[in-house]
Amino acid sequence: MKIITTRFGTISVNKDKIIHMSSGMLGFSEKKRFVLFRHKENSPFFWYQSVDDPSLAFVVTSPFLFVPDYDVAADEAAKAMSWNDAVDSDLELYVVANIPKGEPDKMTANLIGPILINIKKRQAVQMVISNSPYSHKFPLAGIK
Repeated sequence: MKIITTRFGTISVNKDKIIHMSSGMLGFSEKKRFVLFRHKENSPFFWYQSVDDPSLAFVVTSPFLFVPDYDVAADEAAKAMSWNDAVDSDLELYVVANIPKGEPDKMTANLIGPILINIKKRQAVQMVISNSPYSHKFPLAGIK
């Protein structure tokens, strides 16, 4: 399947790699389908590109790279999604990174809105963590 994107031009994606989000991303509830691919080889960053909107793409990364003890209620989110048969190896957790243009040393991550992906079912949900010790603007300085 070919996907037209603003940032990457036309990209080819296997249909079985499309991730479905029943509620979309916060602020983009009507965008339900995404693909995830690495920014470049050996990079800790990925692109979470909308299949439904050529101009919508998020930079995401693993929260565990900069907060090794990052702890959210992923089990509760998995249950809410009816992923009752999911095992830990089926689930991946990402956070959205914000990299200000020309100022990569000021990049931050949203630790209170992680994306939980069931890679086996190709489904995802963006969690909203309330009453959290984490921030939506956690500094990532030093991550390369």
